[in-house]
Amino acid sequence: MNWQPIIQHIESATGQPFKLLTAQPLSGGDINAAYRLQSEDRGFFVKLNTPTRVAMFEAEAAGLEALSQTQAIRVPKLIAFGKTAEHAFLVLEYISLKNLNTHSEQLLGQQLAQLHLQKQPYFGWHRDNTIGSTTQVNGRYDDWLIFWPEQRLGYQLSLAAAKGYGGRLQTLGEKLCADLKPLFSGYQPQPALVHGDLWGGNAAADDQGNPVIYDPACYFGDRETDLAMTELFGGFSPAFYQAYQAVYPSEPGYVNRKTLYNLYHILNHLNLFGQGYLHQAENMIGKLLADL
Repeated sequence: MNWQPIIQHIESATGQPFKLLTAQPLSGGDINAAYRLQSEDRGFFVKLNTPTRVAMFEAEAAGLEALSQTQAIRVPKLIAFGKTAEHAFLVLEYISLKNLNTHSEQLLGQQLAQLHLQKQPYFGWHRDNTIGSTTQVNGRYDDWLIFWPEQRLGYQLSLAAAKGYGGRLQTLGEKLCADLKPLFSGYQPQPALVHGDLWGGNAAADDQGNPVIYDPACYFGDRETDLAMTELFGGFSPAFYQAYQAVYPSEPGYVNRKTLYNLYHILNHLNLFGQGYLHQAENMIGKLLADL
């Protein structure tokens, strides 16, 4: 691996020389290769992919910058992104991460609520980005009940149809997307900056016990989408939810909307990883239709 082109970008971004001593491969992701680049006194976290994926890193950089500007929750500081002849790359500060404990989960709950309390001007985002390696289409919408079925569920259903998942999934999905209003009776979502992919694998703590979130798929959406995903794959304790609710209580009907929001991620997993998620997606749509 020739690190020199990326080192030049690091030096240009930081205004300091960087003499590479070690390049340590890191595990944990299934989309990108990841490394810790270390000199005598500084370290950087680097993601690599093929040069054609540079837009994915550009979008991730935009999400990290947006989250950073809220000053609500720590995210890794953006250093540089771009591409060389061989790789697209994203360079972030290196943070020594530890598992969340009760205290750091309480802080995360409080800080996520503070993030969500910062109101935004519309639903969507100023650019498309990715959820996993799938394109996440955004745009600018004033009506959440148009944005969600069109840009989230409808888009994933169209991808599923193109992959051969037709029949019952599409019939049920079209019926669900046709009218979501009963799930929002008495609740008016407000645009908030959401992380977009907030499961246990995308949150940790730094050496001081402060929570850190990363790998965002940001947009302006209903804050309940973040809460819902924290429950999809586990990884968050009651301390997290109690702290969040103390700052920004949930609204009536969240239990049903949670299924609606997590359906998006299950459809994405169907499109990324295959038929093992088909039955789960169909069951979730069936449950939602029964609740309408």
